[in-house]
Amino acid sequence: MACQGVIVALKPLDPIIISGREVLPVVEGGKGVNISTGESSGAWAAAGGVGTFSGVNADHYDEDGNPVVMRYQGKTRAERHQELIAFGIKGGISQAQIAHDVSGGKGRLHMNVLWEMGGAEPILEGVLEGAKGLIHGVTCGAGMPYRVAEIAARNTVYYYPIISSARAFRALWKRSYHKFPDFLGGVVYEDPWLAGGHNGLSNSEDPQTPEPPYGRVRELRQVMTECGLANVPIFMAGGVWWLKEWEDFIGNPELGPVAFQYGTRPLLTQESPISDAWKKRLLTLKPGDVLLHHFSPTGFYSSAVKNAFIGELCERLDHQIPYSPECVGDHIAELPIGARGRIVWVTPHDKERAEGWVAQGFSEGLRTPSSTLVFVRSERAEAIRRDQVECMGCLSQCQFSNWAQGESGTTGKKADPRSFCIQKTLQNIGHGGDVEHELMFAGHNAYRFGQDPYYANGFIPTVRQLVDRIMTGE
Repeated sequence: MACQGVIVALKPLDPIIISGREVLPVVEGGKGVNISTGESSGAWAAAGGVGTFSGVNADHYDEDGNPVVMRYQGKTRAERHQELIAFGIKGGISQAQIAHDVSGGKGRLHMNVLWEMGGAEPILEGVLEGAKGLIHGVTCGAGMPYRVAEIAARNTVYYYPIISSARAFRALWKRSYHKFPDFLGGVVYEDPWLAGGHNGLSNSEDPQTPEPPYGRVRELRQVMTECGLANVPIFMAGGVWWLKEWEDFIGNPELGPVAFQYGTRPLLTQESPISDAWKKRLLTLKPGDVLLHHFSPTGFYSSAVKNAFIGELCERLDHQIPYSPECVGDHIAELPIGARGRIVWVTPHDKERAEGWVAQGFSEGLRTPSSTLVFVRSERAEAIRRDQVECMGCLSQCQFSNWAQGESGTTGKKADPRSFCIQKTLQNIGHGGDVEHELMFAGHNAYRFGQDPYYANGFIPTVRQLVDRIMTGE
């Protein structure tokens, strides 16, 4: 390792074929609602790499170039869900066209979708049809995207599943991908402990015990080789900062061809659409300022900057007690809940705790699907209920509102007040909202903005400057 500020000679990082063209093996990671746009992804492709715009509720624009605000007219969740799909298709086509124009035909352009987002399949189909020839590949994670291969192949674009284990890829290959091997452009290995946004931790993995990536990626390559995919590249994602720290992965015959995907570093570029306040906040982060948490209404773990928004969610968990609808076991103390004072039964100790919270102003006890009560302030309870009622079906199924795609329109479970409306907060922060009181996704290496000498004195590079810097090893 060189001294700080000294650029070392990097092991040769040769161009590779991605989505049918030889490009630099550096990829912009797609970041959800209106954060990876056509402007940023087009600039990344123009620099010779692979740019990725988000197809998750992407913005489209009016005749003056202003983002069209998504206002929903439908009275039911199902009606609003159809509006959301229409918005998503318009936005995806718009971002694809912008990316194509900015790229000038250089590099490659990919679209990123979350398989668990509401209307993933019709949105993907609609964008690929409406932006035919502008998109070269589709990356897809947040779930098990079995059908993405079929959709991509039908539209003659490459597909790139985002997985976090060899086991997940084997399941996808056996069920679906073996039927469409010619369009499998690569496999994105996303570190489930270090990546920003939604993380692919399985039930068998400890969120508090990270595993080094090398062995996991080696196992993935072994599975891919068994499937006849020895020369299909693996994209390293999650925790990638300086390439000189990944030299063991470059030109390694045990791992085969690799590329490197960046999600967090492109946030701090001139083309990045995030607000100046968000960019300034990134420069102040310290180690540990990004939390791996389980609040997302998707049910997945995810990583976000610790701020008042995350703090309030943690507070809900702290103000939580189990209850019973009847007197049973050690639940022998009566506790009146709600405006009607309906009685539930709790332990004497938990009754004392609940009364203490109420005295502090956390007066509303909200029921959860886990037979617990969370105590929040009355204005927070009102906001939670309003957000649940106004759900527009942005996920295939939502723990927060109990929405689910399909005829029933519900998960069949109680709505969970320990979560939040992810669509609302991501739209807010993506359009200049308060970075302290909205969800701010980031990878766990985001604290390195403040430590990397490249960003000294608040320097914010263009995308091309960043790509050039990355290729030096730093």
